[in-house]
Amino acid sequence: MTMREWRLPAALILLGLIPMVAGAARLTELGTGPEVTSANARFVADPLPVVLHIVGAVVYTVLGAFQFVPGLRRHRWHRLAGRVLVPCGLTVALTGVWMAFAYDLPAHDNDALAVMRLVFGSAMAGAILLGFANALRRHFDQHRRWMVRGYAIGLGAGTQAFTHAPYLLATGEQPDGNVRAGLVLAGWLINLAVAEWYLRRPSLRVTVTARARSTQGTGAFTE
Repeated sequence: MTMREWRLPAALILLGLIPMVAGAARLTELGTGPEVTSANARFVADPLPVVLHIVGAVVYTVLGAFQFVPGLRRHRWHRLAGRVLVPCGLTVALTGVWMAFAYDLPAHDNDALAVMRLVFGSAMAGAILLGFANALRRHFDQHRRWMVRGYAIGLGAGTQAFTHAPYLLATGEQPDGNVRAGLVLAGWLINLAVAEWYLRRPSLRVTVTARARSTQGTGAFTE
């Protein structure tokens, strides 16, 4: 394995660093008996979904990034890591859907953003399940495609920090309403667009095709 192979995982972990730090701060707050405010009341009243969401997201972000290292995909580690990533990813997606449905809307959010969270949370769960199903069928190309798409949605919070930044710098205020909904949506769409570009690279198609052929008749489960 070369240093070049580790550039993408490092970049993905860095992209997820802001939401991971914010999540750690939230867990610390909940663990210290915080004063209830309008910003944290929903979490204090029902902490389990947000705790599962944050812990699952940290594991999914960090461990998932290493699935992009070509050298590791050729070893048993990839399959073992996948057994952790599937439940973690589903936990992130389903708790996200649950919080969007059950929690009161924060002050800066609106119904449009709540619907988006339901849609993208469901899409993330669906992508992970499709990826898992294709792995069981040994359709490794489709397995990879759906897992990459699920990971792209899961990493949306990292990109959303950057889509919000220009607005914050320009106005000095937190966006709200449809503006916030649009900036959040932009983060998910950017990630999915980059994921599709990544999956359509000629070099990737050649590598995946060659690996699929090499596993035919061997009983190996490398993806």
